[in-house]
Amino acid sequence: MIILMLMTARTHDAFAFASLLTVAVLFPPASLNLVTLVGGIVANIIGSLIPDMDQASNRLWDLLPAGDHLSRVFRRIFIKHRTITHSLLGLYLIYKVLEWLLPRVLNPEYVDANIILVSMMVGYISHLIADSFTKDGLPLFFPIQWSIGFPPLRALRITTGTWVESWIVLPVVGAYIFWFIGHYQLELIVLLSLLKTA
Repeated sequence: MIILMLMTARTHDAFAFASLLTVAVLFPPASLNLVTLVGGIVANIIGSLIPDMDQASNRLWDLLPAGDHLSRVFRRIFIKHRTITHSLLGLYLIYKVLEWLLPRVLNPEYVDANIILVSMMVGYISHLIADSFTKDGLPLFFPIQWSIGFPPLRALRITTGTWVESWIVLPVVGAYIFWFIGHYQLELIVLLSLLKTA
């Protein structure tokens, strides 16, 4: 069953957003406008969905025109779930494609393509980190079929789609977001104040 194979999309969304908040506070942008802020959050969610594009049930396909047909084609290309899209090679290739594509499709007068790129890659990397805690681990060095997970002992890792994810992992990520916002509220206010001057 697909839900048992991959961490649920809502967990990835929450983990990606928590990661984006953390990166934004630790490495604040020099400037920010409302369109880039909203675009960055959307890009972060899309980035968190990209590694699972090898699954026809991925929500990313629902966002694209003719996504249902595209998903069938891409599913055949990837052979099976958790191959190249869950590897360092896949991460690098997606980064290079987005680095080339985003400046060509986004209007620089309204949107900072670099912030969108970073937001998307934070989402992507957060997905890989989250999946590394699952029973299946990650083929980080694909095409070498060597699965890496944390903790190294597979029995201590999470089985996705179970009560552990729904009742422990997701609430812990949610609690982290609330704690982070409370603890770094001054930094976040400074970050949001950039919107007035942008």
